[in-house]
Amino acid sequence: MYSSPAVVDGVVYVGSADGNVWALKAGTGRKLWKYTIGGDSFVESSPAVAGGVVYVGAYSGSDNSVYALNAGTGAKLWSYTAGGWVNSSPAVASGVVYVGSWDYNLYALSASTGTKLWSYATGGPLVSSPTVVNGVVYVGSEDDNVYALDASTGALLWSYATGDPVDSSPAVANGVVYVGSDDKNVYALNASTGALLWSYATGNYVLSSPAVANSVVYIGSTDSNVYALNAGTGAKVWSYHADGRWSSPAVANGVVYVGCTDAHVYALNASSGAKLGGYRAGREVESSPTVVNGVVYFGSGQGAVYAYGLK
Repeated sequence: MYSSPAVVDGVVYVGSADGNVWALKAGTGRKLWKYTIGGDSFVESSPAVAGGVVYVGAYSGSDNSVYALNAGTGAKLWSYTAGGWVNSSPAVASGVVYVGSWDYNLYALSASTGTKLWSYATGGPLVSSPTVVNGVVYVGSEDDNVYALDASTGALLWSYATGDPVDSSPAVANGVVYVGSDDKNVYALNASTGALLWSYATGNYVLSSPAVANSVVYIGSTDSNVYALNAGTGAKVWSYHADGRWSSPAVANGVVYVGCTDAHVYALNASSGAKLGGYRAGREVESSPTVVNGVVYFGSGQGAVYAYGLK
């Protein structure tokens, strides 16, 4: 399971490489429903839930689509077929679903009908998941660029060229776009102009997507480190090392939760990076944790969904 859970109104929604989207009761893990896409489909996309609808992407040799499912029953409301794999995770804003595809396009779809409103063609596949803030869509592409597009029209506002593909999903806070790149750097860009504010060099690819809290950027690198960087300057606050590749982190109540391919989810002190605790799953944890009401939800490589709490 690469999909990260969405938890809404006491229900956990998550996709799986078995071709299913699952709805589980958050308190017990009891299955409420599953929607089977079928064939050889994979659901690596993380669901977005809005207005009683679950939006999620899927891909296979024959079906590369975005699905809208009734959140209460799992019934399909609509699907939209893209020209390539959809393992980007949708973002929903103002009645529009934004999602990337391996056919190089970012799509804007009507949330109620699935009708395409516009698409924007980049120069490479889109694994990065879009972020929508103040009427602007921010997304990375494997053509090495970060893009800012007008959310209503798809018009290009600016692009910033990194040195390699951008699979990391941007985080936007206080007028700054934070994102990682395969060129081993974490970037901070002016959200209005795309101008470089700072960059921080890690030791390897930065596939993880950043989390920003209390003026600190938290992000993992394939150099086996999780980094905490000053959001204003890019200076390293701390780093934590484990023998594996990191998921994207989540931050709640002064704790950073992050999964690792060493089969653990770690709980780290957000200020110091000290390990507070964690949980060992059966296999690698590439699903990013979701924290709701003191409970951490994540998926693992053995096909299990976990819920645990930090004592």
